[in-house]
Amino acid sequence: MGLWTLLEGCLLIANALAILNEDRFLAPRGWSFQEYSGVKRNSLKGQIIGLIYATQYLRVLLMILNSLCIVVKLVSG
Repeated sequence: MGLWTLLEGCLLIANALAILNEDRFLAPRGWSFQEYSGVKRNSLKGQIIGLIYATQYLRVLLMILNSLCIVVKLVSG
């Protein structure tokens, strides 16, 4: 297991966080953006909610990184 595998794993986790739907998944569990403003931002829950929303704003960057990963996999075999 090398550095490339670790980077791919991080990219998969970022993709999983980016596709979470607020209305269908996060809000019924109390993890919506309105909860983030009420919860202390230094708490674990506040940090996780902030991470989820940060990955959702970086979707374009994730698409570029996914494309780059696919190209590298195709070239290297």
